[in-house]
Amino acid sequence: MALSSGRRPATSDEAAALSSDLRLRMIRMTFERPLTNKELAQRLGKDPATTLHHVRKLVAAGFLEALPARAGNRGAKEIPYRSTRLSWQLDNSENVVAVGEAMLHAFLGEVADTGLENVDQSRLVVTVDPEELKQRLASLMEELAAQPVRPEVPRVAIYLAVYPGD
Repeated sequence: MALSSGRRPATSDEAAALSSDLRLRMIRMTFERPLTNKELAQRLGKDPATTLHHVRKLVAAGFLEALPARAGNRGAKEIPYRSTRLSWQLDNSENVVAVGEAMLHAFLGEVADTGLENVDQSRLVVTVDPEELKQRLASLMEELAAQPVRPEVPRVAIYLAVYPGD
């Protein structure tokens, strides 16, 4: 998210909501398919009360939207939540440490869940103007983010870090 250029700055409430690795993972999990609080808790291995606290913060900040209630397995009312995709529209450069740390921990948690054998990694040190590289990468990420969701195409997650190679 730090690669953004034409995005609006995150409000303090938005930045606070994004500074939690669990909340970032919830946003990703609900990107394509809405999930209930119970489903989120199961996938994250957390207590439903804990995830509900985070869901409420994400809804209040505009990162998740509640969909119409549905009947659960035993007839109980369940509310599915879906990502609004707001997180990709924000510039978090003023909150780079808190949000960046949460992004790193979310990535590490997702890799742990996925298994390192399923992660395609590359590492390279290059001589390039850092601003040019960031601009080109941001352009590619924007292009990919703008593509419509196609259920027949597999989803992948991208974690990108650019840092000094000295």
